[in-house]
Amino acid sequence: MSTLQTSALVAISIIGIIVLTSRYKLKAFIALFLVSLFLAFTTLPPTTIVATLKEGFGNTMASIGFLIILGAIIGITLDKTGGTLSIARYILSKTGAKRSAPALAITGFVTGLPIFCDSGFIILSGLAKSFSSGAKLAMPMMATVLAGSLYSVHCLIPPHPGALAAAGLLQVNIGNLILLGTLFAIPGTLAAYFWSHWMTKGKNYPPAQEREVDPQLSGDHLPSALLSFLPIVVPLLLITIKSLLNLFDKGGQGVWSKLFYFPGEPIFALSIGVILAMFLLREKSITSMNHLFAEAIEKAGPILIVTAAGGMFGMVIKSTGIGEAMGRELAGTGIGLVIPFLIAALMKTAQGSSTVAMITTASFVAPMLAMLGLDSEWGKLLAMLAMGAGSMLISHANDSYFWVVTNFSGIEPDVALKVYSTSTLVMGLVVFACVWVTSLIML
Repeated sequence: MSTLQTSALVAISIIGIIVLTSRYKLKAFIALFLVSLFLAFTTLPPTTIVATLKEGFGNTMASIGFLIILGAIIGITLDKTGGTLSIARYILSKTGAKRSAPALAITGFVTGLPIFCDSGFIILSGLAKSFSSGAKLAMPMMATVLAGSLYSVHCLIPPHPGALAAAGLLQVNIGNLILLGTLFAIPGTLAAYFWSHWMTKGKNYPPAQEREVDPQLSGDHLPSALLSFLPIVVPLLLITIKSLLNLFDKGGQGVWSKLFYFPGEPIFALSIGVILAMFLLREKSITSMNHLFAEAIEKAGPILIVTAAGGMFGMVIKSTGIGEAMGRELAGTGIGLVIPFLIAALMKTAQGSSTVAMITTASFVAPMLAMLGLDSEWGKLLAMLAMGAGSMLISHANDSYFWVVTNFSGIEPDVALKVYSTSTLVMGLVVFACVWVTSLIML
């Protein structure tokens, strides 16, 4: 089969996912499975089809399964015990009520590290309304500040599924990704903050209505801020320390490298985070823990399945050889990082899911890396972050997170499109600009 025919079939497959999920509202797993079968049967030898599907699904599950489940347990525990609100309350006490918008951005950024953006927004939306009514700030601005801070880390940093799966496909060091992804998520959050402030300035958008104080916001009902921070900070520190040590001790033979070898592994680091999260429970019984574990597994299950299905589709694309062919065509063009950014942006805008956009893009781009000059450790890491930037834009009506933001903040969809959706466009462009500038120094 010619490269042109294979390219056309891959394009039809991607369009198929977009149409099935956006137009016909078919569940993402079923859409990915059907399209994977179609592409496999039309491009691969019959004897390799089943093995390719199983390899793609299984490899993705193996690389991210533990991390997503452990991350979900930490997130659910922070939610159910009031740990998230304790973190928010502590940050607000340090910034002051007059700076409630920056406080909300910092809260979203910190709590978004282990918590998926939709869950984080649902948990903190009441806080955004309280800050809006108390400081008389426009609710569309406060909603966008919170949504943007959660969204920036969701698209760039593990244990969020898109970043995890794409990192596995590109063989990116997760510790380095967490370290650099966190740094790049900061300008993304700032972009959402300043853009939403500018978009709502002078527009006469009302603040949220006064609301009754939630009893959970009372200090008597919340765990301490220190205990609440530990399940987030300790795993990230352990992973980051190991990555930094590896930069200076490539062979890992030093005393400190050996000391942090296991604690700095993401699975062990997040396991330590889970243990620390258990200290937030008032009733430390097996029954209480089992309730949390069951809810976390229930939350993680659909995410695991969709992500693994995305890996399956990616493996089929990789097996067609289209990535290598396109890489040869693009070799020497000097637009290496633009390719993953644009593909992820088109996929995200068209079908709505940042996770699917990142997995599909990683599968498509992985075989091209050498020909695009991005096959070094830094090159793969920056390609990964370029995809993350692309997967930010644009969040609109086909993105479930868009409706979480509108429904739980009480703002109208047309206002959300003007303020929130445009902010995701600006966020993606700002983060990609930072990645591009970094590439000029590092590559």
